[in-house]
Amino acid sequence: MIRADLVTGFLGSGKTTFIKKYAAHFLAMGEKVGILENDYGAVNVDRLLLSELESDGCIIETIAGACDRDCHYRRFKTKLIALAMTGCDRVIIEPSGIFDTEEFFDVLREEPLDRLYEPGAVITVVDAALQIELSDSARYLLACQCAAAGRIVFSRTQLCSAEQTERTKQRIADILSDAGSKRVLLADEITETDFDRLSADELQEISRSGCRTDSIPKKSGDEKSFGTLYFMNTGLTEQTAFDGIHSLLKSEDGKAVLRVKGFVKSKDGWSEINATRDAVNISPCADGQDVIIVIGEGLCKERIRSYFDMQDDKEQ
Repeated sequence: MIRADLVTGFLGSGKTTFIKKYAAHFLAMGEKVGILENDYGAVNVDRLLLSELESDGCIIETIAGACDRDCHYRRFKTKLIALAMTGCDRVIIEPSGIFDTEEFFDVLREEPLDRLYEPGAVITVVDAALQIELSDSARYLLACQCAAAGRIVFSRTQLCSAEQTERTKQRIADILSDAGSKRVLLADEITETDFDRLSADELQEISRSGCRTDSIPKKSGDEKSFGTLYFMNTGLTEQTAFDGIHSLLKSEDGKAVLRVKGFVKSKDGWSEINATRDAVNISPCADGQDVIIVIGEGLCKERIRSYFDMQDDKEQ
């Protein structure tokens, strides 16, 4: 049967960066890998970031376009069936940051997927400097992801002190407890190695971590408070994008923003944008699309747009 690994994590945690390292490990071992970008958004930036892995040994599929939950579920199932037909040894699923982990287990129990796949590892990526201010909805979704994870992988540890990392561990424990989880995280259930330094042995160990069935009392509708705004054909430069994002995140409106991502044109091609309230990062990348994506709760498009000097934008 095909191993299905789920790599989840809250918005901006570093899931895609981890998947690039994780998938490359199995490709180096000679496995055929499928990656399913399971996102509710209309423009899939993370799909572009993974494109360098695409080859005869690595197939990348995307659930494109926003749709209701039932439609999304059907597309998810159809894509998994299609990947199974390609002869993959392992499928790595990267959902959106507001994904309910129960959907992963539910779909694998249905025919014919129950005869094609077996659940592998559920891996939750958490920023080692987890921001202090999280809404009740955000705390609940993060609790659900951490409760199901066989392994929690800290991102950006190279940017954090030991004290920050310990505070994040305590925050996760508090978030789990507040959500009604009885899970107590053990030291060997958290990986703190900088992604660039993850060894083959560590990646193999993560892949064997399995999942947990800890139950958190179900709350419906939390994900509905989250929204995504798309600004296309912005004409922004690296500097104007940085200035606009920095101003937004420092403003009162920025308190509702969880992540800003996308691409801008640069002198040498494209630059990737990845920003949270903790940091604004703009770095060179091989491919891109002129788009700024703002993710958060209760967002107002016109108010968000006012922080940028955009030539044109079209919501998709």
